[in-house]
Amino acid sequence: MAETQLENVNRRIRISKVVVNSSIGEAAARLEKASKILEELTGQKPSLRRAKKTIRGFGIHRGEPIAVMVTLRGKKAIEFLKNALAAVGNKIKESSFDEYGNFSFGIKEHLDIPGTKYNPEVGIIGMDIIVNVDRPGRRVELRRIKRSKMGRKHRVTKEEAIEFIRREFNVEIIRE
Repeated sequence: MAETQLENVNRRIRISKVVVNSSIGEAAARLEKASKILEELTGQKPSLRRAKKTIRGFGIHRGEPIAVMVTLRGKKAIEFLKNALAAVGNKIKESSFDEYGNFSFGIKEHLDIPGTKYNPEVGIIGMDIIVNVDRPGRRVELRRIKRSKMGRKHRVTKEEAIEFIRREFNVEIIRE
């Protein structure tokens, strides 16, 4: 039998979603420009995120829009992730991974992403990319009706996620 036939399809690791977040810290024009940039990069309309608390030192008031974010799934998520990883030189720190295999990294300028051009009208923004890694069957734990716990052996570990990202995306993991 071939090696692929012996492998259990429910044990395969996959990228479930990629969240792109850009925190501007103020409302108005800069937030609108960041929204345009995210829409161009991802092909989806970003949603506004509002401040949860008032922080007088930063001039932020509760309920004021301060960030924009987009959640990507499926093929869009994988394509965007490949471009975003290229922007950081296909290198991620090992400390960026959590105990369940999810990881995040930042891009200082959106111009680092391949294929983007500078537009003086909208300027330059930085962004955080958060990647959620899981296995098929995770929905059992997240659904509303007949919710059930997922076994510890079925969860993705940090080591498994690092190996998956290294193999699938040719990413170098930097150990500190």
